[in-house]
Amino acid sequence: DVQLQASGGGLVQTGGSLRLSCATSGFTFINYAIGWFRQAPGKEREGVSCVSVNDNIKYYSDSVKGRFTISSDTAKNTVYLEMNSLKPEDTAVYYCAADRVNYLCSDSSLYPMDYWGKWGKGTQVTVSS
Repeated sequence: DVQLQASGGGLVQTGGSLRLSCATSGFTFINYAIGWFRQAPGKEREGVSCVSVNDNIKYYSDSVKGRFTISSDTAKNTVYLEMNSLKPEDTAVYYCAADRVNYLCSDSSLYPMDYWGKWGKGTQVTVSS
């Protein structure tokens, strides 16, 4: 069945970098949109970035634009989130999600989490100040 697994989190200092991976299986990867969401303590889960794999359409929230880069590897059915210049406010559990409704992800919009059908367990990112 559809499975997603986020990994690559860890503890870094302000200004550091991490590369998160979302490994997927059980579905036709290129037909899906893949989204990255994060949830900080006491906060609602928010969209960070997404890619419509087939179209290579990408979205970044204003808070991460210019610092994070999303990419997909169709050979490995994996989406990556390269996070640079990390800030303490990036501290959160990061989740990846997938959905066949590819309009959930466009260059100007990432639909809220309730629209996304498939979720993996998150990976913790902690940025120390």
